[in-house]
Formats: sequence, structure tokens, C-alpha cells
Amino acid sequence: MNLADFSTVDDKFHEECAVAAVINHPESANLVYLALYAQQHRGQEGAGVLTYDGDFKIHKGIGLVADVFNDFDFAQLAGDKGIGHVRYSTAGGGSLVNIQPFSAMIANGPVGLAHNGNLTNADALRKELIKKGSILSSSSDSELFLHILAHEKGKKRIDNILGMLSKVEGAYSLVMLFEDSIFGIRDPNGLRPLCIGKIGEGYIIASETCALDLVGAEFIREVEPGEVVEITKEEGIVSHIKIEGMVTPCIFEYIYFARPDSQVFGRDVYTVRKRLGAQLAKESTTNGDLVVPVPDSGIPAALGYAQASGIPLELGLIRNHYVGRTFIEPKQSIRDFGVKIKLNPNPSILRGKEVIVVDDSIVRGTTSRKIIQLFRQAGASKVHLRISAPPTIASCYYGIDTPQPSELIANKMNLEEIREYVGADTLCYLSISGMYEAVQGAKNSACSFCDACFTANYPIKIGG
Repeated sequence: MNLADFSTVDDKFHEECAVAAVINHPESANLVYLALYAQQHRGQEGAGVLTYDGDFKIHKGIGLVADVFNDFDFAQLAGDKGIGHVRYSTAGGGSLVNIQPFSAMIANGPVGLAHNGNLTNADALRKELIKKGSILSSSSDSELFLHILAHEKGKKRIDNILGMLSKVEGAYSLVMLFEDSIFGIRDPNGLRPLCIGKIGEGYIIASETCALDLVGAEFIREVEPGEVVEITKEEGIVSHIKIEGMVTPCIFEYIYFARPDSQVFGRDVYTVRKRLGAQLAKESTTNGDLVVPVPDSGIPAALGYAQASGIPLELGLIRNHYVGRTFIEPKQSIRDFGVKIKLNPNPSILRGKEVIVVDDSIVRGTTSRKIIQLFRQAGASKVHLRISAPPTIASCYYGIDTPQPSELIANKMNLEEIREYVGADTLCYLSISGMYEAVQGAKNSACSFCDACFTANYPIKIGG
């Protein structure tokens, strides 16, 4: 194996996107902004807010939410309804033309849209639309929804939306904005989360419940897989026909993507992550003096591991939270500090200790390798690496930016080869059956998830 294949320092799956929508609230733009701020972990490339007050008002840009809206006058985004989006590019580039929300004027009036997910038949749809005369302004698959909707000929809005959905394949959690309503829509597999809350006399839709918490909204329920939810000032929440399908929400939302204080797919993320760690402790019993999490995403699993094993947890690795995406690396001669700009060991805790390091995943293996080197340099006598998920062997095509299979270390190396590469004394992953037991909370309970990154079993066909 050529180790240069795993040379990148950025060794996590990238988050996908998040959406938000508000209706019947005088400060809709501010609430959408705050909802995006709470969901910043799902995308850091760009952000945008679109409102409607007789016509569309929009502000969007490249960068973090706080940067895009720095010193922005929200009075420019008038209206009691709006939608928003934070982006990490999984389809299309990161240029401004690909930043959402998108908007258009179609036969049924003005419409705005924001999308979390990936369309697996995007290439075929794009070719068909261009053949019909559509002029696409971006390389994002999300724009395709609007063009498909514009070609629908039904008299009723809901019929046109259902017609649009019948033509797309893949993962989508959508919010849509019309003159008099907002919509929340999930694909039949329910791959990405979407929830509804009540705030004052208005309503909010967001990818995660942590957004509802920030704005003080009351969680009502999730948008069901395949459901089309319409919200108006007059009628409130109206649920339209559900599109039937095999429900397979993304299990990696529990392992890494969702914020630990969110509830997704009917389960508390923090509790699930602790159970993953506890199950890992059952499956990989080893002697050790300390359990040390890789911050921040490994902390809940490490807590579960420590509680289940009876081995004390210590913060032996400290994260610098003030490293931005624009950090300028020094010249090569002094670049060998590697991940130390983000993570630094605590020698007073680690010196002479046998350490159990808990992380949520290994992608390419480069960061794990460097972290273990840091532990040894800090004086740890042994380093046991424990991963609270199964080996990642396959790429995601449903809205997660993942490396190609050839870049995934578990796709090319067996367990012993990975252990040797990262430099751990021992290495254990959580089993697939153990992952399901932890996520479901009970043995043999019936539940389906998309676990394609661990099994290569894709619930929706790729391409088309």
C-alpha cells in the first residue's frame, strides 16, 4: 500500500447541508439565520437566506454563517416567511452560483428552494432538461428541482410538487417557499433528517432539533419519510400524500454528523453515541489506565466506554477550537507539527499510562496515525485505539462528501495492516451488529438504516 494515498490531514467525512424555513413570524429572516447558525456543523462553505414580501429578497455568500451575515441589515430581508441553507458542496462546486437557496418564477408563481442531499439520477435529469430547453445557472443538483417543477402542468401546486418528486431519485430533505406557504419534504427512504417546530404563532422547519432549541421553538414532530408537509398561516400544518418507499435513514447521522444535542429519526443523538461507546467496551475489553476521547466528536462514545468498562475518562487530548478553515500553513520546513494545530496532548495526564483512545471513525487513517504519535511523544506507555463504528469501506452518494473507495483505508487494508499503519498497540472497531444494537437500544429490534458506508449495500441505485 502506498502511504501517499492517505496523505491528507483532513480525515473525516464532511458534513452535507442543512436547511431551515419559517412562516408567520415578523422576524422570519432572523430566525432562519439563527437556525442556520445552530446547524453550522453541517456545512461551512456557504450560507443564504431568502424571504418573501411581495417579491423575493435574498442574501447569500461564501463562508460561515456569521461571516456571510456580518454587519448585515436584516431589514433588507422583509417578510413573515423565509428559507435558508448552509452548504458543503457534495454536488457542484463551491462557487457563489451554487450557494442556496435558489429561486425562480414559474407558471404557478414565485418559488424558492433549499435542499439537503444528493440526487443519484442528476446527470440524466440534467441532460433531459437541457434537451427540453432549460437554461441551468449552476452545477448544483438542487437547482434541478425548480426546473422539473416548472415543466409540470398540473393546476394544483401539490400535484406539480408530487410530479416533480416522481422524477427524482436519491436523498432529499427540502424546504420550499411560495407566496402563501412553506413546504417540508423528505425522500421516501428518509435518508436526511427534517423536523417541525412551533414558535409563537408561526412555524419553523429545520434539519435538526438543535436549531429549534436555539430559537426557542417547541418541537412538534419530524417530517416523515416520503411525506410532503405544507404549512400556511390559515391552516397550519397539512400533511399531503406520503410517497411509499423502503425507509432507511442514514445511520452515520448518529455516529458523527448530527449535533449531540439533537434528536434525529426519533432518537436522542447523545444517548445513542454513549451506547455505541458502551457496546464497544463490551466487544473490545482491554486493560488500560485511562479512556481518552478524540475531541469533539469522540467524547460521548468515550463517556459510554468509560462508564461500561469502569476505566476513568480523562481529557488527555485538547482541541483548539479557534482554528478556522482559512488557517495558513507555514512553509514545509516547519509543517511537521501536523494535527497539533488542532489537537494537543496533555503529558501530565498521559505520561507512563496505558491509554484507550476512543474515536468515532477512521477514514484515511492519517489523522489517527498522527494522534497516536502525539500520545507516544507525550509519554503514553501503550495506546489502544477503539472506534465506535464499523470500518468505513465505501463512499456515500446521498449527500455526504466522502473520499473514493480507493482512498478509504479499510477498503484496502485488513485490521492488522491498519493497526500497523496508525501505530496503535491494539485496534478494535465496533461490529455492525453491535452498532445496530446500540442504535436501536434493544437486541433484535426491527429497524432499517442506510449503512452503505460500512457494507456497500446501497438502498437507492446509483446513477440513472
